Amino acid sequence: MWTREIPFVDPVAAAEALAVWPGLAFLDSAMHHKTLGRTSTLAVDPFARFRYRDGRATLDGRPVPGTGLEALRACLAPYRMAPDADLPAFAGGAIGYFAYDLGARLERVAAPARRAGLCDDIAFNLYDTILTIDHETGRCLLIATGFPETESGAREKRATARLAHFARLLEGARPTPEPTAQGPLAWHSNFTRAGYEAAVERVRDYIRAGDIYQANISQRFTADLAEGFDAFALYRRLRATNPATFGAYLAFDGLRIASSSPERFLKLAGRAIETRPIKGTVRRVANPEADTRLGEALQADLKERAENIMIVDLLRNDLSRICEPHSVQVPVLCGLESYASVHHLVSVVTGTLKADMDAIDLIAATFPGGSITGAPKLRAMDIITQIEGDARELYCGAIGAIGFDGSLDTSIAIRTVFMDDRIAVLQAGGGITLLSEPGPEYEETLTKAARVFEAFAPDGEGGR
Repeated sequence: MWTREIPFVDPVAAAEALAVWPGLAFLDSAMHHKTLGRTSTLAVDPFARFRYRDGRATLDGRPVPGTGLEALRACLAPYRMAPDADLPAFAGGAIGYFAYDLGARLERVAAPARRAGLCDDIAFNLYDTILTIDHETGRCLLIATGFPETESGAREKRATARLAHFARLLEGARPTPEPTAQGPLAWHSNFTRAGYEAAVERVRDYIRAGDIYQANISQRFTADLAEGFDAFALYRRLRATNPATFGAYLAFDGLRIASSSPERFLKLAGRAIETRPIKGTVRRVANPEADTRLGEALQADLKERAENIMIVDLLRNDLSRICEPHSVQVPVLCGLESYASVHHLVSVVTGTLKADMDAIDLIAATFPGGSITGAPKLRAMDIITQIEGDARELYCGAIGAIGFDGSLDTSIAIRTVFMDDRIAVLQAGGGITLLSEPGPEYEETLTKAARVFEAFAPDGEGGR
């Protein structure tokens, strides 16, 4: 591993400077936090591209054997490195996403009736050189592995050259002026209000019948994009209107992803696992005293706490399949976290991965996340597919990084727009329990989507 420290550079400026090369990946802690939002990571010009769609895995367009996760593991294997405690948590590896619909290939659940086809089931680019920005210390570090070269001399030569190229691109980088809105857009949902409220009642009927305890139901918003739409400019506005600890901007061939997710799905460091499910949401208000009362009321709300605890139990069960016996713990139950537009109830579940397991096994055992499916998970997934009709694609999948050292850190793909050159897609949903009321549940989906809509709208305009 080779490194080079450079003067501090604003992460947006770094992204704009590096984007002269293809495949920009920007894992962005736009909402700074001492642990969850401390570091931003940038990478470009991947040396390999893994894709999995329709049961077929490819590396740089060439077929590779095995099903999705097994094929991904095999493609990462030649570049395995030992962890280095002196380097940031992610020091090179694969950055990309697992689409929600991968779940139908991991478990025996129903496939959706309609799929737009914007996303692969798995898409990861392999990066040999990255920039990490520590927002706590201001330290900017370039890290190069020298891959795909494997002979030591060739690796060092490549790594040294890559560090120099990146440093030159970043020298004196400054962010361009804040972009203006490219909207508003005409968003269209696959549900009417009445239709969504009826969907809530259908879920409650399933609960009364004993099928499930809870299911997450979402509505899918789509909007046509004008020719030349600037996806990164949209992301810059999104990170301003809705800063999040797990923000991300990813550029793939024909697909752009702009995410402001507040929710960690899975982190694996060594053998230590952490997941942070969100269940329970209330809109924030401008008056500080009233805002504090709303947060306190959310934390005391029996319905919201019950919903959160159900998902904690589900995740404890998922992790127990691959963790050392008695290692699964819940250090935080129904804690309050506050973001730009909402308060959330967040729990923390931890465990110790079994010695013969790895990050791919962890994904296989837990994907998709319990907080955005329901309980019991598989039956809830079938009901979601039946009611929603459309494939979720990236929504409620996972975005993040798999390190060459075996580490993993991913977010749940909520508050996330994915788009090609013609259309943008955003989904928003909520967990439905027997105590759910259709009207407030519908309004909660709009609350969650509101800040994303605002990123498309001219200043002073909001909503849809």
